Amino acid sequence: MGGMSEPAVNRRRFLALGGATAAAAATAGFGGQYLLDKRFPSAPQERIARVSPLPAGSEITGIPGLSSFYTPNSHFYRVDTAGLVPPKVAASSWQLRIHGMVDNPMTVSFDDLLRMPMEENDITLTCVSEGVGGPFIGNARWQGTLLAPLLKKAGVQKGANQIVMRDVKGMSLGVATDPVLDGRASMLAIGMNGSALPAAQGFPVRVVVPGLYGYVSACKWVVDMELTTFGSFSAYWVQRKWAQQAPIKTESRIDTPKSGTVLTAGKTAMIAGVAWAQTRGIAAVEVSVDGTWHVATLAKQDTIDTWRQWYYPWQPTAGKHKIQVRATDKTGYTQTATIRPVLPNGATGYHTVNLMVN
Repeated sequence: MGGMSEPAVNRRRFLALGGATAAAAATAGFGGQYLLDKRFPSAPQERIARVSPLPAGSEITGIPGLSSFYTPNSHFYRVDTAGLVPPKVAASSWQLRIHGMVDNPMTVSFDDLLRMPMEENDITLTCVSEGVGGPFIGNARWQGTLLAPLLKKAGVQKGANQIVMRDVKGMSLGVATDPVLDGRASMLAIGMNGSALPAAQGFPVRVVVPGLYGYVSACKWVVDMELTTFGSFSAYWVQRKWAQQAPIKTESRIDTPKSGTVLTAGKTAMIAGVAWAQTRGIAAVEVSVDGTWHVATLAKQDTIDTWRQWYYPWQPTAGKHKIQVRATDKTGYTQTATIRPVLPNGATGYHTVNLMVN
């Protein structure tokens, strides 16, 4: 199995820690549907079963240092404002209020949620604090129910272009309404990689929206959704000069070798990493060795909402070398070499590592 993603490091002066074990789960998987467990919450160690296997060829294994296709829950990055100890929310008392510019305001309990059609989707999440080559990204299989049918049942009114989502502590995130309703797998997730959500990842319920940076979409411990407009409310991070809307950029990362690694001349070195362009998919990855670009080998695409692993075998020669990577998505766009910081809507540039070969 390839190496795991690196533990997150906080770049926003807020917590960025690995996930913790969830306190409870509620359902058992069968045939793509999740049956309500009447014993909940008295069965705290119930597991949410993985139903469908990963398509053959979607994961590259055997390359030390390469991120595993699924990021283990304990290694999944954490960036939020909740503090050192994540909120403890009992599923038995959890509720989601949907209100504002809707025809049918509603409140949904956890039991209500479990009675809705359930599905699982492989989705890569990315934080806007993910600097070029950084650790604030992870891929997981999320189990839950689609958000769009619930919002359609509430009756979203014309002009409601923003959903203000609030967590149990009142933290607000603002997501554009259209991406949630456009057919992508936007979810109210209750499970992660075959288990209940870890507390640090939002137990009992969090929001997962493919293709948008987490600060405008990935609300953990979600308890409130208000349909409104961007003109009438600015969410927490927008008040701090981050962009109102933030689609994830086409990017790539070199996992191995790391900068500063000393290699041996003539001994094949495997350059490997991941590339992502959620909702568009990765079409190609290229590796530059001292300015000459080479086509990398890709794992098969699981879904367009997940990262793709890649590798390039290299025969190093003695001396100093600069390795870079760039990805092209399925729209034909190749990531830019222009270096930009994370503020206001995500960093750009080629991930670069410098090596010595003896």
